[in-house]
Amino acid sequence: MNTPTNPPINPPATPAELPVIRLKSDRPPGHPWVWSAQVYKPEGRLPPGSVVEVHDARGRFVGRGFWNGHARIALRLLSNDAAETIDAEWIAAKIARAVQLRRELLQLDAVSDAWRVVHSEGDGLSGLIVDRYADILVVEYFAAGMWKFREAIHAALQTHFPGARMVWFAESHVQKQESFDCRSGEMPAPVEVHEHGLRFHAAPGLGHKTGFFADQRDNRQRFAQLAKGRRVLDLCCNAGGFAVHAMAAGAREAVGVDMDAGILEIARANAAANGVDVTFEQADIFDWVRAAVARGERYDAVILDPAKLTRDRSKVMDALKKYFAMNRMALDTIPPGGLLLTCSCTGLVSEADFLEMLRRVALNAGREIQVLDVRGAGADHPFRTDVPEGRYLKAVFCRVE
Repeated sequence: MNTPTNPPINPPATPAELPVIRLKSDRPPGHPWVWSAQVYKPEGRLPPGSVVEVHDARGRFVGRGFWNGHARIALRLLSNDAAETIDAEWIAAKIARAVQLRRELLQLDAVSDAWRVVHSEGDGLSGLIVDRYADILVVEYFAAGMWKFREAIHAALQTHFPGARMVWFAESHVQKQESFDCRSGEMPAPVEVHEHGLRFHAAPGLGHKTGFFADQRDNRQRFAQLAKGRRVLDLCCNAGGFAVHAMAAGAREAVGVDMDAGILEIARANAAANGVDVTFEQADIFDWVRAAVARGERYDAVILDPAKLTRDRSKVMDALKKYFAMNRMALDTIPPGGLLLTCSCTGLVSEADFLEMLRRVALNAGREIQVLDVRGAGADHPFRTDVPEGRYLKAVFCRVE
C-alpha cells in the first residue's frame, strides 16, 4: 500500500470519519428537525453543533447535519446527498444560491434595500437568518452548528455585499438551549432604508430587532392601495410602516398606536422623512380603542399587527384567545364596508387556526367578515414544503359588514 511521504498534519475530516447518529425509526424523518426522543444517543460525548452523519434504524444513510444533545432539536438535517460535505464551501454555496434567488429571480434590489438574505430552512441553512438593511447585514444564529461556521458565513456574505457592516446576535434563550456563547460587537447607528419609493429608519440592536420588518413589505403596499381615501387606524403600529404607506398612497387620515415610546419616535421620524402627517400615540391598544369607541370614533381601514405572542406550543390556545380579544375589539372601530388587515407572526399558530379564530370573532360580534386575501411574508422569506413553521406570518385582508 502506498503512503504519502509527507502526510498532512491533522487532515480535514471526510464524510466517512463523521460521528454517526442513528434514528430509532427506519423511515425518513420527513422534517429537517429531529427531536431527541427520535434518536439513539451517541456513546461518546459530541460537542454541541458537531457535524454528524445520520443513519436510520437499519443502518442506511439518511443525511448529514448538526447534532446537539443539549437542545430540544437534537438534529438539524442539512443534506441527504451522500456526496456532499458540510463545510465552509458548502455554506458559501448555499448563501450564494440564496442571494441569487433574491437578486436575479425576485429582483429585490429594484424594490428595496431592506430584505431577507437567508431564511433558515427555507434556504437550506437551518439555524441561520440574515437580514439586509442598506449596508448593514444582521446575522441571527439559532443553532450552535451555524455559530461554529460563523467565520465562513461572514466571509461568504462579504463577497456578495462588499463593505457591508456586519452585526450578529443570538437571543439569550437560544444561547442557553443550544449551549453557545454569542457576543456581538458594537451596534451601528440607525440607517435609512428604502421600500417601494419610501424612506424608513432601521436600527439594528435597539429592540424589536430593527424597528423595521421587511417581511410585511408587499402587504404594506397592498394595504395602502386599498386604503386610499379612507381613515386609517394602525394598531400595534411599531415603526409606522403601514400608516406611512397608506398616507403616501392617498389615505385621508392615519393614527398609529403602540405601547413602546422608543419605537414611536422612529415612527414619527419615518412619517417626517416621507412628508406625510400621521398621529402616533403611546397607549395600550385595548384602553385606546375603548376610549375611541366611547367618543364615537370610527376607522374604515384598520391594521392589527401585534408582536409574536408565544414560542411555547403549550401556550397556543392562550395566544388564540388574545388574538380573539384584539380582533373582536378592533371590529368595534370599523363601520360596515370597512377594511381590516389582521396579522399574526406567531409561527405556532397555523393559518387554519387563525382563520377559525376570525370566524368566531365574526359570530360573537354579529358581523360578516369577508376574507379578500390571505398572504404571508414576502418571497424573500421562502419556506420548504416539509417545514410549515417557515410560513410564520399570516396577513388576512378582510372587508367587514
